[in-house]
Amino acid sequence: MKNFDNNLLKFADLVVTKGINVQKNQPVVISCPIERADFARTLARKSYEKGASEVILNWSDDELTLLKYENAPMEIFEEYPKWAVDKSKYYYEKGAALISVHATDPELLKNADPKKIATANKVASIANKDNMKYTMNDINSWCVVSVPTTGWAKRVFPNISEEEAVEKLWEAIFYTTRVDVENPIEEWNNHVSEMDKHAEFLNEKSFTKLHYKNSKGTDLVVELPEGHVWLSAGSKNVNGTIFIANMPTEEVFTLPKKDAVNGKLFSTKPLNYGGNIIDEMEFTFKDGKVVEYDAKVGKQYLDDMFAVDENGKYLGEVALVPYDSPISNSNILFYNTLFDENASCHFAFGKAYPTCLKGGTEMTEEELLSNGVNDALIHEDFMVGSSDLSITGITSTGEEIKIFENGNWVI
Repeated sequence: MKNFDNNLLKFADLVVTKGINVQKNQPVVISCPIERADFARTLARKSYEKGASEVILNWSDDELTLLKYENAPMEIFEEYPKWAVDKSKYYYEKGAALISVHATDPELLKNADPKKIATANKVASIANKDNMKYTMNDINSWCVVSVPTTGWAKRVFPNISEEEAVEKLWEAIFYTTRVDVENPIEEWNNHVSEMDKHAEFLNEKSFTKLHYKNSKGTDLVVELPEGHVWLSAGSKNVNGTIFIANMPTEEVFTLPKKDAVNGKLFSTKPLNYGGNIIDEMEFTFKDGKVVEYDAKVGKQYLDDMFAVDENGKYLGEVALVPYDSPISNSNILFYNTLFDENASCHFAFGKAYPTCLKGGTEMTEEELLSNGVNDALIHEDFMVGSSDLSITGITSTGEEIKIFENGNWVI
C-alpha cells in the first residue's frame, strides 16, 4: 500500500498526541488485539517519545476468546476476577491515559452459547460498575480507535482475499480518521473547531425537546433535562488536559431526560453487540422506557442486552451526526460501532455521561437521578440516522427550529 508506513506512524502520533494527549510522566494503558501487536508497539514508542512514564499492554485475541466460549464450562463465565478490576482501578487512580484498540470480528461468537455470552457480559458489567466513572466522567483521558484484523476485514470486504481486505480496510481507516492528509493534527484542529460551532449553537438555544422523523417510521420526541450540555469531539480530563475520546468522531452529543422519551424509533444500521449482529431494530418508548421492541436479525442478543440491567431500556445519550460525513460517504458498512455510529445520528441505551449536565461530575448518584440522568451497567450505541431524517428542536417557549433536514445539519 502506497505510503502505508508513513500513514501508520502519523496515525499513532495522532492517537498519542491528539487522542489521549499524553503528558510527561503519565502512564499509558493500551488494550489491543495481539494480531495488531505492530500497531501497539508503535503506539508505545510514540507514547514514550512524548514523555510517558510507563506503557502497559492488555492483549486480546479473537481465536482464544472463541475457544473459551466453545470449551469452558458455564461457571467460568459466572465470575469476573477481582484482580482484573483492581488492576484497572490501580492505573485509573495513577492518572493513566487509556488507548483502546477495538477490532473484533463482528460475528466472532455467532455460534457460541448465547447464555454464556449473556452471563459474561452481565458479570463483567457488574464487576466494573465503579470503574466506569473514570471514563464516563472524563476523570482520565481516553481514546478508542480501530485497526484492521483479518477477521474484521473479511466481514467488511467478503469478496476479496484476506490480504486485499486488510489493505482496503487500512485505507478506509486512514481516510475516515483524516490520517491520509499532509498534516492530520492540523486537520483535526479544524474539524473539532467546526464541530464546536454546532455544539455552541445547540447550547445557546437550550432546546427542551427534539422531534425525530423519517420514512422508516421513526416518530420520536426526546425531552432534554434542564442544564444539559452539548459536547463535541474535544473533552477535558480532571487535570484540564484536552483529549479526543473517539477517532474517528463526527458527533455532537448530550443526554436525554431519563423518563421523557416517547414514540417510535427504527434503527438504520446493524449493531455489533458482543461478537454478534443485531439488525433492523424497532422500539416503542413510553415515559423514557422501551415498552416494546423487535429485531429482524439477532433479537435474542437484544433480549440479552436488556437483561443486563432494567435501566438499559432507557436512553443515556443523544448524538447528532451528519449523513454527509467521511464515514457515511465511504459507503462502507464497518460492522464496528466506532465507525458506524459516526456515519449516523445515534442514541445509546443505558448509562448517561454526567459530563453532559452542568455540575454533573460533582453530583451524587441520587442527585443525578433527580436531574433525569440515567444510570445503568451498560452503554450501547445504536444507529438511527438516514438520508431523510429530520430533527426539530423545540424551545421552552414552544418555538420550533429545524436542526437536521435530509439527514444533515441546517444550522
